[in-house]
Amino acid sequence: MKKIAFLLSVFLFASMLVRSQTATTWNGKSCAVVLTYDDGLNVDLTNVIPALDSVGLKGTFYISDYFNGLNAQIPGWHKAAAKGYELANHTVWHACEGGRTGREFVKEYDLRFYTVKRMADEARAMNNILKALDGKNERTFAYPCGDETIHDTAYMDYLKNEFIAARGVRPEMLTIDKVNLYNIGCYMINGQSGEQLIELAKEAIQKHALLVFLFHGVGGEHALNVSLTAHHQLLQFLKNNLKNIWVAPMLDVAKYIKSHQTQKSSHEKI
Repeated sequence: MKKIAFLLSVFLFASMLVRSQTATTWNGKSCAVVLTYDDGLNVDLTNVIPALDSVGLKGTFYISDYFNGLNAQIPGWHKAAAKGYELANHTVWHACEGGRTGREFVKEYDLRFYTVKRMADEARAMNNILKALDGKNERTFAYPCGDETIHDTAYMDYLKNEFIAARGVRPEMLTIDKVNLYNIGCYMINGQSGEQLIELAKEAIQKHALLVFLFHGVGGEHALNVSLTAHHQLLQFLKNNLKNIWVAPMLDVAKYIKSHQTQKSSHEKI
């Protein structure tokens, strides 16, 4: 009986410890939220950054230059980087796999006609451009269109030394131990209401998980769009719940996950 009681007490203590760690796993918070914005659109500078500034939150901007807008944006991105926003890699030309329904927009930059070397070179070139803007060496990546392979080859396998993490497009929110740093899931936003965005954040709190939002247009400029009102409602909710939610750029969250997973792996080997 004493042995059973001892084992039961150990089990209860372990359960309490797990619950306690889970509730504060994310930098002392219940969950982590990353706000990501794709393509380096003009609305990022005119709409998004002022909105984030107004609530004191930081996000990640996955920049490309497929519409030849980067030249005019350079001063704005300099200022954004100086404020602590993450400038992240979305390749130079945003190449996607064409030749199928829904990809009619893919023209010259079609992954079907790329080599892995070409894609790797393009990603490295964008890193050089971004370093000229923010002076940083550490970077995260987002797969254009969520396409991870070229002719069945995972091109990130040739770029892992260049990036701390890579964001995919699979809709999921996972606990810290289950996150794949080179295929981080996210929720693509297109037309949702503020209430729907907030519900995702509430779910992340309950699950003690990582929630990544993927925005394109915010108040216009892209076919995938969210209204300024819905975006503002989400930001206000996040600001009002910072005691439970860690809101940070992808690079900061990815480095935290990597450290946690490395420590866990080391402990399991002991």
